[in-house]
Amino acid sequence: MNLKILAKELNLSFSTVSKALRDSHEISPATKQRVLEKAKELNYQVNPLASNFRKQKSKTIAVIIPEVVNDFFGPVINGIESIAQEKGYHVLIYLTHDSMQKELEISKLLQNGRVDGIMISLASQTSNTDHLNILKEKEIPLVFFDRIASEVGTPVVITDDYHCGFIATEHLITNGCKHIAFLTISENLSISNDRKNGYLDALKANNIKHDQALIRFCNEDDMSNKDNIKNLFSGNNQPDGIFASVEKLAVATYQICEELTLNIPKDVKVITFSNSYMAALLNPPLSTITHPAFEMGRESATILFKLIEKKGLNRIPKKTVLKSNLIIRASSVR
Repeated sequence: MNLKILAKELNLSFSTVSKALRDSHEISPATKQRVLEKAKELNYQVNPLASNFRKQKSKTIAVIIPEVVNDFFGPVINGIESIAQEKGYHVLIYLTHDSMQKELEISKLLQNGRVDGIMISLASQTSNTDHLNILKEKEIPLVFFDRIASEVGTPVVITDDYHCGFIATEHLITNGCKHIAFLTISENLSISNDRKNGYLDALKANNIKHDQALIRFCNEDDMSNKDNIKNLFSGNNQPDGIFASVEKLAVATYQICEELTLNIPKDVKVITFSNSYMAALLNPPLSTITHPAFEMGRESATILFKLIEKKGLNRIPKKTVLKSNLIIRASSVR
């Protein structure tokens, strides 16, 4: 008789039975009583060796990110490292390359307890979170940052992407734009949808009817993205403003404008989300929404270690929202 069989006999999850046997406050008294009675009936005995093994710490945490060729995730990792070092922990970095399949394989690898906690920013292809729910059911401390899955029900650390999308769009409108295109990379990601909703509401607030043809979903292929952006300027309703949800789409816009001899900002104004110092060095300098990446790493790691150490659990916020900054440069002004 083991815990897995006991859970099956009770028609309860492994996690629920385990918590009930440990007298967890998360389980109702009635369920605890039912579990204890069935355990006694089936002569279930707690394995002290296995219990002690589970209590051992690996002194390692995992960070799952979609890419490293990005000026955002580098500072995030630095922020995480600054907390991990204080705690005497090692940090393992796993890359999904924006692949849901890769993310699933990594999460399966980490189910065996090789790390004490996990921090994750979702891949752009992730459309199902069952593999992440399994981590939660196995009681592995889990924190989402930036690209989140709020339905999993673990703490998340984000910026206010909706508000940023709104103010970026309104900035372009204030500077004379009436046909603003929105470039994004995924229909699955929370950040993409929040930024798009901010964009749409800013248009509505300024009595500008949105044109669905001006919303472009791009991908990981640079040539395909350039063709998509070039196609924007071939129609009758050419954009006079470009709001790129990620920096690489803004850079692609610069390249296409040069190819088509369009002047930035005279013919088209451009703004994007970016943490790159290179934005200020472009010609013209690129206006950006800049996230507090280092602070996001520190905050996410701080919450994860509270979960690992089981300290102040009732005071851990389900959602932590950090403030971003609008940096206006020549690419988006009159």
